[in-house]
Parts: sequence; C-alpha cells; structure tokens
Amino acid sequence: MATKHDLILNHIESLPIGDRISVRGIAKALNVSEGTAYRAIKDAENIGLVSTIQRVGTIRIERKLKKHIERLTFGEVVQIIEGDVLGGADGLNKVLNKFVIGAMKEEAMERYITPGSLMIVGNREEVHRLALEHGAAVLITGGFGTSAEIARLADKVAMPVMSTTYDTFTVATMINRALSDQLIKKDIMLVSDIYVPLEKTLYLNSQDTVKDYKKLADRSSHSRFPVVNRSMRLVGIVTAKDILEKSDKLTIEKVMTKDPNFVKREMSVASVSHQMIWDGLEVMPVVSDDLSLVGLVSRQDVMKAMQLVQRQTQMSDTISDQITGEIQLIDHDGDGKKKEMPEFLFTVSPQMVNEVGTISMGVLNEVVANAVKRTLYFNQRRNTWIEQINLHYFRLIQLESQLVIRPRILELGRRSAKLDIEIYIENTLVAKAIVVCQVLERP
Repeated sequence: MATKHDLILNHIESLPIGDRISVRGIAKALNVSEGTAYRAIKDAENIGLVSTIQRVGTIRIERKLKKHIERLTFGEVVQIIEGDVLGGADGLNKVLNKFVIGAMKEEAMERYITPGSLMIVGNREEVHRLALEHGAAVLITGGFGTSAEIARLADKVAMPVMSTTYDTFTVATMINRALSDQLIKKDIMLVSDIYVPLEKTLYLNSQDTVKDYKKLADRSSHSRFPVVNRSMRLVGIVTAKDILEKSDKLTIEKVMTKDPNFVKREMSVASVSHQMIWDGLEVMPVVSDDLSLVGLVSRQDVMKAMQLVQRQTQMSDTISDQITGEIQLIDHDGDGKKKEMPEFLFTVSPQMVNEVGTISMGVLNEVVANAVKRTLYFNQRRNTWIEQINLHYFRLIQLESQLVIRPRILELGRRSAKLDIEIYIENTLVAKAIVVCQVLERP
C-alpha cells in the first residue's frame, strides 16, 4: 500500500505543467497534514517535479534531462513573469538563448535580433513583427497587447508572443536572475546513477540461516547484506555483529535488524550521503515504491559521487563563491613553500555586512567553513562535510576590517575531524569557532 508521501508525489506528478502548488492546497486536497505536504513538496523539488521561482511561487514543471539543466524555455519565462501567451504557443518549449531590450530604432536593433532570442519591448507592433520575422520571441511589457495580425504571424513561425504587466526593467531583472540560477545548478546526481542493480546485489532471504550468511560472507568478503521475504520486499539487514555467537541453525529473520534505513532511486546522492555519514552506515538498500529490493548503494560509491560533484564546473558564482573567492592564503615568508598549517586573510566588503555595518553572521560562518575545508585539504588532501559550527563572536567586525583566520586541528580520525578556528584583527582575537566535520574517504 502506497504511503501518504508517495500519494502526494503521484498527485503532484499528475498535475498539468505550470500549475501552482502550495502546502495548504495539497494538504486540503489530499486530507493530510501540512507537515506531510511540505516534506513531499520538498522531495518533489529534489527530484525535479516542481520548482520554486522568486515572486512566482512553487509550480509544476516538466522534469528536465540532467544534461540540459542550464536551459530556460519560453514556457518557463511565461511562468516567471506571470504572463499571458497572445500567440505562437507551439514555440513555448523552445529554448531562450538571450534577451534583447527594444529601446532603439528598428534599423539599429536588427543586428541584435537572432533566432531563439527574446525581444522585450512595449506596444510597438513594428518591432513585434521585426522580431518574429527574424526568428525571435516577443515579450510585451506594461500590460499591453498586440494585433490579431501579429498573433497570426507568431502562430505561423511558432515563436511565442507574451504579455506581462511588469515594466521592462523588472522583467529583465527577473529573467536574468532565472538564467543565472540555471547556470549555477550542477548536474544533480541521483541514486539511480550509482547504485548496484539487483542482479549484481548479494542478499539473503529471511528464512535463510546463519550458516547461509557465513557462506555468503566467505564467498564475497562482504559482511552486510539486505534481507528480503518471498515477495522480494525488504524486511531487514544483517551484519557480522548480528550473527556473532549465534547458532548456525537460527534463521536470519531472528537475528537481523528490522526496519532498516533505505533509499529510492529518485533520491539525490547528496541527501543519501548526509544520511549515511550522520548514521555511520556502510551500505543502504535501494527499494522501489512497494519496498521491493532493486539494488544496493555503498558508502564508497556515495563518497566517489560526492567528490565528482564537487569537481563539476559551474557557469555563474553563488553567494558562497563570492565570499570564498575573497579568502586568500597568507604566505608569511614570501617563498611559496608549504607551511605546517595554513593561515588565511579575508577583507570585509560592503556586500558582506548587515544593516548596522558589521559582518553578517552567515558570512562569518561561510568564512570559517571554507577555512576548515581548505585546511584539511591542505593538510590531508581530503575533502570534508561540515557537521557543526560552534561560533563565538567576541568583538564587532566592521566594514573593511582585515581578518586573519588561523585554523588548528584538534582531533583527526579516519572519518571525522575537529578543528579550532581563531579569527584576529591586528593580533586581537575577535571570534573563535569549534568545527566538527566528516572527512570523506579517498575514492
């Protein structure tokens, strides 16, 4: 029987593309709590069924192929600008290449109009016609419409003519933000990309015995196996610890750990990584919606995938990139030689302060987190996953202050580390942090 979570996801997937979705609406329609609806909508966003767009809300979108994640279609532009389609609806699935603002004479703007571009203009029908004839879409601002002749031309060339009540500056800002957001997104790696499928997965039946476990462990050199019933539904997981000092005749059902953690193929590797690191899990069964076993994902596979994601390039800077881009490694001697422990320099710029002109706590946290990651990579050549930052802010850090960040490793294990971070201004301690993090295994 499907869970409430699965029912909500199925309901969302059945909605038409472009429909707006709200927590309250889903909760009322399916008679579930708002908390359950919220979690399901977040999951739907993770797997690409919905998207939350600034000033628009959460809308049902067509799930994109991952390799085309950076594209923005004219149909999505309509949703972003809360617009109406006046003609050329057959072209809504075409991809926007660039946008042009029609604030010049026709002969001057002609050179800028290219096929697949978007002409943003007011109620100038001659410009509407010029854009369509050159293979561009048209966005009319200020709430104006267009003539039936232009609408027919749009249908003929299959390029949309849209209208919005927003002004040209606001529309350009909204589209530019959407394009930037798309360029920032990395290829979302899912469990389906990395898991070991069922035909290659070693598992036990609940009616198998401890002796069967030992044979399988000896043959495979593994110590953890999912356990299934006769219907191939996941019922448990068994490890070497579970069978310790147990009789060979006991069934696996009596020694296994019941109700184990599991994942689904549509989940992101990032969410699975966090769960495996947090709970210290070596393997997790992969199941279908009816809990049938479909494969297995290991901690090592997840770590490899996470390191691959971290090495992906992106086409635009995030807020985090802007902050960390200002953190410089201090070379005390000027000889470029590697020091035992690095130190970093960060200057507080106007974009990094709060309403009273002191450094934002979020920025300071990001500086500390980046110093930790760079220190452990500098010292151990290993990447990290920050678990906890305990930050103490002793004195005000004002605009244009030059911070010196001095990390120190307190504890370093095979999988975890604890660091002490001290932040100085002119040899005065102004902030201090204790950071706990997971150290990713080398692939």
